Amino acid sequence: MHPLHLFKFCPVCGSCHFAENDSKSRRCTDCGFVYYLNPSAATVAFITDGKGGLLVERRGREPGRGTLDLPGGFTDIGETVEQGVAREVWEETGLKVTATRYLFSYPNTYRFSGFDVPTLDFFFRCEVASLDTLKAADDAAACSFLPIEKLSVEEFGLKSIRRGLTRFLKERLWEER
Repeated sequence: MHPLHLFKFCPVCGSCHFAENDSKSRRCTDCGFVYYLNPSAATVAFITDGKGGLLVERRGREPGRGTLDLPGGFTDIGETVEQGVAREVWEETGLKVTATRYLFSYPNTYRFSGFDVPTLDFFFRCEVASLDTLKAADDAAACSFLPIEKLSVEEFGLKSIRRGLTRFLKERLWEER
């Protein structure tokens, strides 16, 4: 089922005459408002320690509680994806991002509060000011650096992270070119 089918009332006027307009939108026949459910921007950070390690987190919340993850999350309204990834890294690890380099993106679906949120996940290579302030916080239960060459993609709980990590490892994107 397309997520738009869960929207029964017009968000502008509250009318129950909020019906399918086309495959991407719903339209209110009372006020004329058309709603397109576009993906939310989400970010993922690849941070290395300069010794062959990649920063990973242990998820403290569902979905995937207890599995490995990478720092990142949803971009807030008014933020660029670069600002969003820097804020998420700060909130989850205490590390201050000093530089970001966009790598790639993937469409995704993130299950939150019983709803499949369509996302567009932006993956970044991030540099940080110092590793001395590393401390798990927010929805990260723990964080540490694991050897890149020994990472097991299957230990990561979220499908989009596994997909992005597979590409990161295959293309050896941690190496400076």
